[in-house]
Amino acid sequence: MSRVRTRFAPSPTGRMHVGNLRTALYAYLIAKHEDGDFILRIEDTDQERFVEGALEIIYRTLAKTGLVHDEGPDKDGGVGPYVQSERNKSGLYLKYAKQLIEQGDAYYCFCDKERLESLKSTVSESGTEIVVYDKHCLHLSKEEIEANLAAGKPYVIRINMPTEGTTTFHDEIYGDITVPNAELDDMILIKSDGYPTYNFANVIDDHLMGITHVVRGNEYLSSAPKYNRLYEAFGWDVPVYVHCPLITDENHKKLSKRCGHSSYEDLLDQGFVSEAIVNYVALLGWCPTDNQEIFSLEDLVKAFDYRHMSKSPAVFDIVKLRWMNGEYLKAMDFEKYFDLAKPYIEEVITGDYDLRKIAALVKTRIEILPDIKDQIDFFQAVPEYDTAMYCHKKMKTNEENSLELLKSVLPVLEAQEDFSNDALFETLKAFAGEIEKKVGYVMWPIRTAISGKQNTPGGATEIMDVLGKEESIARIKKAIEKLETR
Repeated sequence: MSRVRTRFAPSPTGRMHVGNLRTALYAYLIAKHEDGDFILRIEDTDQERFVEGALEIIYRTLAKTGLVHDEGPDKDGGVGPYVQSERNKSGLYLKYAKQLIEQGDAYYCFCDKERLESLKSTVSESGTEIVVYDKHCLHLSKEEIEANLAAGKPYVIRINMPTEGTTTFHDEIYGDITVPNAELDDMILIKSDGYPTYNFANVIDDHLMGITHVVRGNEYLSSAPKYNRLYEAFGWDVPVYVHCPLITDENHKKLSKRCGHSSYEDLLDQGFVSEAIVNYVALLGWCPTDNQEIFSLEDLVKAFDYRHMSKSPAVFDIVKLRWMNGEYLKAMDFEKYFDLAKPYIEEVITGDYDLRKIAALVKTRIEILPDIKDQIDFFQAVPEYDTAMYCHKKMKTNEENSLELLKSVLPVLEAQEDFSNDALFETLKAFAGEIEKKVGYVMWPIRTAISGKQNTPGGATEIMDVLGKEESIARIKKAIEKLETR
């Protein structure tokens, strides 16, 4: 077997869609699983859709996700340039298009927009309405073609597709697919602006760059017969096709920008971490042989087998991604986690607080980074709360005995010099023993008083450790006033 070579060939048109990231990831995994090469190629033939800064987004996304390319615009592997507009400057694509014209496999088309719009549509075998070019310009004489070219008449170059019989191609996921040739349009190879179309440039570049496996979304399945006709016309080997299933939202609609999490950078903005995103995207259409769900990129390289990909659409489940992200945050090295968490903490907390302690309290209690803000807002100020919160059946506390408890524990805390978590816990544990109550009976009213919340990251002593003695006692005094005047 020849060395496995895959490519990721994005267009610089904005943020990287989740579907594009999955294509890049699968292409990377297929190559690296076989110790092959992963190539980055920029497909910028559609100049109208070019977005300034999009190229930087592509590089940044690949770097953050760990999908390091072996060859690309910044890493010449001997088959460059790796940007299609640069390749086009040498006349590369036009040269191959003219070769097809000489073979009788392509032709010049001078039809204007009005004539093309007048063509009638037909319904394909699958029920889809299609418009197939009627080969009008195929029948132009050599003299007519030369006259039109000499006059500078705008033209495109089209492939000459057969109109009878069928074309069959093989995909590793969907198997053999047969398409009636009557449905194959004489697609444009070279546009009127001199640039190659996406479909044509793809085939030329994949061959010249030695690509063995082509990974793309299943929306390109219908184009595969056209690609095969080009490979056959040139006498080139057809690569292995791997078409990925559609990604849908929770309502089984195609994932779109409107859903708010359709791109990699959308997800980063929403507080997901890169490793979790990559892990989750890998499972959108691929199933490991066991029930493992958490994979590092290295694990994925070892385990990934494209033959275990599904034909069925993959549902992008944001709830599942949140869970997975939470697992990554729990397992993350604290220093790395703190660097990520600190900006969110600083949005809420001002004053002389130990932010590292706050970060540690919430580390195992959040799923995405913005969750931090709702978890810690009480450190800045106790929110308004109903005194009914002091009632807890399991702890056997209510408003009356909570008031009594807070009054009796206040002097104990005022006398406490060491306000660290461990020291406070031992003091309150001893206090609970003295009044012959369980520790929870003491902790619940204190935690409610200092937080004003039903649920908090950490218990009473952990919170007081962060708040410090002065603030903790001030909050307990305010709680006593609140309970006395309820």
